[in-house]
Amino acid sequence: MDARTPTLEDLQREIRIFCTDREWAQFHNIKDLSISLSLEAAELLEHTQWKNEQQLEDHLAKSKSDVADEVADVLYWTLLIANKLDIDLAEAFQRKMAINEKKYPIAKARGSSKKYTEL
Repeated sequence: MDARTPTLEDLQREIRIFCTDREWAQFHNIKDLSISLSLEAAELLEHTQWKNEQQLEDHLAKSKSDVADEVADVLYWTLLIANKLDIDLAEAFQRKMAINEKKYPIAKARGSSKKYTEL
């Protein structure tokens, strides 16, 4: 990679090369990729378990690198799933945000944690 910030497309290409070099595609069915994503998300969640607000703030400040690794692992599996299903992540994200804009209009959702069905 060069000095510029990589795009999602760059990251997807990088992960395809990484997996191809190791001949891992044979193991990458959507069920197992989804399980792996869920497991990594659980490892991220584990950083918050059993901590009150102050403990959580302290832990996240001290363990930012470890938390970043878990977030990166979640992205890794998300990229693999997108590759497997031929999903353009940038396009899918923009489409989903347009849906969210309609579900959560600013006038109703500002400052509220309610689900869109409760606004």
